[in-house]
Amino acid sequence: MSVRLANVGGRAAVVVGDGFVDVERASGGRFGADPMAAVARWDDFAGWASGLAKGAADGPIDETRLGAPVPRPAKVFAIGVNYRGHVEEARMELPKTPMVFTKFPSCLAGPRADVVLSSDFVDWEIELVVVLGRGGRHIPEAQALRHVAGYTVGQDVSDRKLQFADKPPQFCLGKSIDGYGPCGPALVSLDAFADPNDLALTCDVGGERMQDGRTSDMIFAVPELIAFLSRRCTLAPGDLIFTGTPAGVGSTRDPRRYLKAGEEIVSTIEGIGTMRNRCVAEASPATA
Repeated sequence: MSVRLANVGGRAAVVVGDGFVDVERASGGRFGADPMAAVARWDDFAGWASGLAKGAADGPIDETRLGAPVPRPAKVFAIGVNYRGHVEEARMELPKTPMVFTKFPSCLAGPRADVVLSSDFVDWEIELVVVLGRGGRHIPEAQALRHVAGYTVGQDVSDRKLQFADKPPQFCLGKSIDGYGPCGPALVSLDAFADPNDLALTCDVGGERMQDGRTSDMIFAVPELIAFLSRRCTLAPGDLIFTGTPAGVGSTRDPRRYLKAGEEIVSTIEGIGTMRNRCVAEASPATA
């Protein structure tokens, strides 16, 4: 059976039906309360968690209490222009190798967290996020998925004003403002997907469908990305890979369209779930 790991009020929990099981309590202390500890021992943890039944639930899930399923990863990789449709709308050439940048782990937030708009040029990017369950170096592409704990939904929220304020652009900084990496609602193990390389993903902003794609449109699929990254650095359990976004971002529209205070970003990936992040205006220094 597949496993859905959630972060409920800062504690590791397994989603069973519409409820959750507190990991530390249900395991008698075998696994601690920290969600990072579950990911660090993923094989052992998943074997235990897959045996939990709906009747074991401690109560219903309050989605407002959900945090990022992997709250403190050592590394957060991100891949730019990795969907053919996005390359086309941006009028770029297909990349020959993955375009890699990083998001600072401090930008991660929960699936119901507010997005504080840092300028009038903040954009949305729904992304499939890979969570590593096994580390390694020089991981062969054919074995790469064996190193994956599962997937979650992510938003690579981007302040385009900061990102492109100068040359060269500030990809890492423009995409790492606090709260600009919401993830959730759960980490879902790969055995939940009939084809983990072909999932539907959509993003609505202010009630309007902006992005509607499939992960099969990726230029570099998940196994390729893991093999590529692990040739350069050692991967660790809990590392995240934001795998790129499909067509439909605001900065490539005519006219351009950016997030506004009061709008809600609704991000959904097939088999994983939905995030709802409300956009709010940044407080002025005088009132902060």
